[in-house]
Amino acid sequence: MHWLALALLTAFSLALYNFFIKLASSHVQAAVGAVVLQLVAAVLGAVWLLKLKLQGQPLPVTSKGLWLAALAGVGVGLAEILTFVVFSRGVSSSVGTPVIVGGSVLLTAILGMVVLREALTVSQLLGLLLVVGGIALLARGH
Repeated sequence: MHWLALALLTAFSLALYNFFIKLASSHVQAAVGAVVLQLVAAVLGAVWLLKLKLQGQPLPVTSKGLWLAALAGVGVGLAEILTFVVFSRGVSSSVGTPVIVGGSVLLTAILGMVVLREALTVSQLLGLLLVVGGIALLARGH
């Protein structure tokens, strides 16, 4: 499958993630919701890992890879809890999600440029400026 199709499928999955957190946020405390979410995600990941193992696929692992994955887990765990908290404060999904996701896109791009020394084209920089403008417009009404 082409990377763009996979990226769009990922975006759809992330949309479901944000949408269902918004719905759950008024029915469950943030930490409880985050733990349930993470347990379901862990089971899904374990099933996928088992499927790969049963297919005889190589599963290369390094200690650096494990540490980086653990740090990503810290980030996503905090993001999940904070997303529940944001939505429990009554922020609409049409405002909260773009601010959260757009902000993460912007900060990830900055980390890529500063830490990984990735270069951006003029059109990519313009796109990031549009993200900043979009965040400012969305947040302005709240």
